[in-house]
Amino acid sequence: MIALFMLSAPTVVVLGASFTSGNIITFPPDGLSLKWYAAILQATDLRDAFLRSLYVSAVCTIVSIPVGTLAGIALAKYAVRFEKAVQVYLLLPFTIPLIGSGIGLMLVFGNAGVLGQLWPVGVACSVINLPFMIWAVTASASSLDPDLELAAANCGAGPVQTFLSVTLPAVTPGIITGSLLMFILALNEFLVSLLLVDARIVTLPVQIYNSIRSIITPDLAAISVVFIACAAAAIFLLDRLVGLDIFLKSK
Repeated sequence: MIALFMLSAPTVVVLGASFTSGNIITFPPDGLSLKWYAAILQATDLRDAFLRSLYVSAVCTIVSIPVGTLAGIALAKYAVRFEKAVQVYLLLPFTIPLIGSGIGLMLVFGNAGVLGQLWPVGVACSVINLPFMIWAVTASASSLDPDLELAAANCGAGPVQTFLSVTLPAVTPGIITGSLLMFILALNEFLVSLLLVDARIVTLPVQIYNSIRSIITPDLAAISVVFIACAAAAIFLLDRLVGLDIFLKSK
């Protein structure tokens, strides 16, 4: 109970501060008002930054789905060459500091001459967070009965038809889980975005960072609540589509 309170306390504080009627962040709020939500709707810089973040998340998800799906199925079903190296890669989000990965990707994209564009940010987010997608698909593929694929082959289905009609539907819950997770991770990504874009095309987390360097106003609390709402919507959608047990197994 104490742990639950400690985890939820920052969210409650930000939520309350976003409804303040004053001009500074206070908790408890100095009166209740929705004016700061109206302010972020009218702020073109925040709106444009949010749209850029959505674009980055879309690129990350589109790249991650085919790569993560095939990799997850291969790890679950076959004896993969260099499997230990792949297992080490799957631990990278927890072992290599994000700043190291970000600087490395900055050098790669800089040498390719594409630094400062948005789509490399989505690719970079996919590279860094891909293990989460692979874990989700592997969890679903591991529960697939191999006899189902053998039965399809005995009925005359070729490898491609077997994959499309048996294997792919079986791992769809893992694909949905991983896709939603990759989307949210990319939407919230700050450090990689800070390193790979310039001041003209910043994403929303970078825009918020630039704003708090001068002054912290309640509209930043309001946009933070929007982020929280996006994450909550993704969790609700995940629960409705495949169930949270699939996500927990993937962890």
